[in-house]
Amino acid sequence: MNGPDAALLAGAGFLAGSVNAVAGGGSLISFPALLGAGYPALTANVTNTVAVWPGYVGGTVGVRADLEGQRRRLVALAATSILGALTGAVVLLLVPAHAFTAIVPWLLLGAAALLAAQPLVARVVRGLPGSAGEHRAALLHVAGFGAAGYGAFFGAGVSVIMLAVLGVFLHETIHRINALRSALVLLINSVALVVFALFGPVAWSAVAVMAVASLAGGWSGASVARRLDPKVLRATVVVFAVMIAVKLAL
Repeated sequence: MNGPDAALLAGAGFLAGSVNAVAGGGSLISFPALLGAGYPALTANVTNTVAVWPGYVGGTVGVRADLEGQRRRLVALAATSILGALTGAVVLLLVPAHAFTAIVPWLLLGAAALLAAQPLVARVVRGLPGSAGEHRAALLHVAGFGAAGYGAFFGAGVSVIMLAVLGVFLHETIHRINALRSALVLLINSVALVVFALFGPVAWSAVAVMAVASLAGGWSGASVARRLDPKVLRATVVVFAVMIAVKLAL
């Protein structure tokens, strides 16, 4: 790895950690950066999962106060998330590399669309009734399983998906839903990390550069995000992801 590539990956790791801590979608920065550094799509995907994990840790620690009183809910959804993440990680490793490369542009476009729609998702969540109680638990776990499977298979956009799932099925404040989302995405990423570290083509030199930067970004995500116009940040990431997707498709 040369100096410019290392600088690119370090910067992408920091930004990804920051964005993931605040709103999700950071993999739309770090994954294309790995592609730009010359890594094949499958290697870039599994390496990205391992590299951004510290950022999820920092982000979850930062919102731990909003997890108070949600232990039973977290434990119940954790079991579903673990099963979904294991399924997604195994499917990824069983898919031929050329097949994964072929679907990456579409996954990127889908994740970019989800990130672009995040304000709408947030408005829907904030508009939910504030009454106590939960409902349609079976559907919540089915949707959570699907979100976890997607997150392990291709992490870009998983935070947006999980926020939408939890917001639709849980009657809770946006801050507590976001904290629960952070904890579950950290768990999904942790399961995928273990599977990929043992069986996947992880580029450990890239992980060494990005992981530290991702942790720093996760810790400082809130303060960094406050200095940026959210609309500009979201639009930049979406445009970048679409450009990468088009380039890969061609």
